[in-house]
Amino acid sequence: MPLNRPLLLALLPMSLMLGPAACHAGDGVQASRAPVGSAAAIDALKAKTRKQLVQVHGGSFLMGDFGPVHNGEKLPYTGAFDDDVLRAVELDGFRMQAWKVTYADFDTYSDAVGQPRVAQSKVDQNYRHLPDIAAGVRWTQAVAYCEWIGKQIDIPMTLPTEAQWEYAARAGGKLHIYATDNGELDNGRNVSSIAQYDAFASKHHQRTDVSSLGAFPPNTLGLFDMIDHGREWVSDWYATEYDVKQIRNPTGPASGTERVQRSSTDRDADQLSVTSMTFTRSHQVPDPGPVTFADGEVVEENPNPNLGNGFRCVAKAR
Repeated sequence: MPLNRPLLLALLPMSLMLGPAACHAGDGVQASRAPVGSAAAIDALKAKTRKQLVQVHGGSFLMGDFGPVHNGEKLPYTGAFDDDVLRAVELDGFRMQAWKVTYADFDTYSDAVGQPRVAQSKVDQNYRHLPDIAAGVRWTQAVAYCEWIGKQIDIPMTLPTEAQWEYAARAGGKLHIYATDNGELDNGRNVSSIAQYDAFASKHHQRTDVSSLGAFPPNTLGLFDMIDHGREWVSDWYATEYDVKQIRNPTGPASGTERVQRSSTDRDADQLSVTSMTFTRSHQVPDPGPVTFADGEVVEENPNPNLGNGFRCVAKAR
């Protein structure tokens, strides 16, 4: 994807920013201090993953931009054409990781299976060593990680479907526009403010897009950072319209060229925060190539952090 040089800083990946819940590391977000890839590190990751699994009870909900049935003007909230097909969906219960997978988590996996660590360029080193930063990886890498950690903890795991992700972000399908603790935005308390971004950028001499994971309260199910901190891969192929025939446990199109992403990396100037609505859709090829300048010079060998390709895994309900 060609980029002009002035745009590079605007596309730098996720980085740490102190927030009101920065003391959360002891609750299982931060990776083990044991050497990455060691048996102790794998055991710590296994324990952390088990602890993070949040039970999401099954049910039915109206999937998509529910503005026409929610506001007095009966108008959609986003104006996008790929989220405006409202459809009734029924889901079985499932478990979802409370946090996105971090670089420390993914390093443990990479070392354990004998693969090179992701995000190793000079640009990457500005952020990836900081604690609790969401890992940006390819879709296939995200799937492989979920399958691997599932085998480690003897609980089959995979990426969530698009319907599962939206249902969870909306705290069980409630008509919540934002995946916060109250379904609304409170800049500086449940999402980061522009001032907080700028404070981190000044301290670390770079423009950053998001704070550290768990810096703000979770939604009412106990799921963190579903409103921001980078887009998240889901399992579905992308299509501009939902398949309204898939009602129970929908899995999306049978084929495609791009995979769906949820959450956001985009700054909303009006709301003074980096957020997404619970039904906001993005899409990306599963295996994006290097990001380059217009003259062909490679900006980033591993483009995934720049594009916010994070993820979290799900498992069946107990």
